[in-house]
Amino acid sequence: MEASKTKVLVVDDEHAIRRFLRTALDAHGYEVHEAATGEDAILQTINVRPDLIILDLGLPGIDGIEVTRRIREWSQTPIIILSVQNQDTDKIETLDAGADDYLTKPFSVGELTARLRVAMRHTRQEEPELVFISGKLRVDLTARLVTYAGEEVQLTPTEYDLLRLLIKHAGRVLTHQQLLKEVRGAGYQTETHLLRVHMSNLRRKIERDPSDPQVILTEPGVGYRLKLEL
Repeated sequence: MEASKTKVLVVDDEHAIRRFLRTALDAHGYEVHEAATGEDAILQTINVRPDLIILDLGLPGIDGIEVTRRIREWSQTPIIILSVQNQDTDKIETLDAGADDYLTKPFSVGELTARLRVAMRHTRQEEPELVFISGKLRVDLTARLVTYAGEEVQLTPTEYDLLRLLIKHAGRVLTHQQLLKEVRGAGYQTETHLLRVHMSNLRRKIERDPSDPQVILTEPGVGYRLKLEL
């Protein structure tokens, strides 16, 4: 018996984009469903029960941000947003509303499928990994032990909490506000300068070249992403 395909709902008001995504995802073995409006996206999510949602922000009627908020009221289906360049504010608002990741148009098929795999990995991961390894970085989450190239690294409590949070969501972008809220508390969500200082200090301890980070990647204007090798 053939295993069921992963169902992807593509939401975009541009027919050409939907056709491109259908062709690309079909070729990678996904079952593709389409919606052209925010209202239809919500209905399709209810009826189709997709495993993943690819959602354009600039929809007629209900926009992508509001669609995300409404879906998050009752579903944790991974949502990857599509945005044009220079929409950092919309990216941040949608991520804070519950979206899992974003792609900026134009994007490659390879980048898209990589983001889909990351989203599905988090969905299927029932137990957290106790040891995280990325290159020379090794983090034992049970022992709270961080090593780089075999040498123990001493982190402050805030630095460790940032690293642990990034590991928990490895491969996904976390906004400045999300990181600050989780690590410092709700009252610090606008203190992005504090986050930059902590992140700079953390990178100095776990990156081979902090000026060219390969572990903690910056998403300009949005936040940070811990690199995940799939």
